Amino acid sequence: MVRQISDAELEIMKIIWGNPEAVTLFPYIMEGLADRGKACQKNTLIVLLSRLVDKGFLSAKKVGRRNEYTALVSEAEYQTTQTKHFLNKIYEGNVKGLVSYLISGDLLTDEEYEELRQMLEKGKEK
Repeated sequence: MVRQISDAELEIMKIIWGNPEAVTLFPYIMEGLADRGKACQKNTLIVLLSRLVDKGFLSAKKVGRRNEYTALVSEAEYQTTQTKHFLNKIYEGNVKGLVSYLISGDLLTDEEYEELRQMLEKGKEK
């Protein structure tokens, strides 16, 4: 079971998930946060990274004077877990209720609606 993480921790994970390299270095994360308008102090980032390690989202390997961070939970795993949690919490596990609300609440663009319809049709064919 993937645990919950804070919004600040999620911002860090998005940077790490978006890194094309297998490992992520501290300066890359600092720059990524600054680029997103979420700059933070060095000590704050160290604490947040430590929490992500404790929660099992990251591994940290000390190489010389620097830490290399590797994601242990993929973005897809996290999204799946959070989507299921949201569905169960808000819609009591009823996917139809969510989709119905997206459509009736006018939350989908015409393009998104068409893409969703096509995905549902393809799913029927399988």
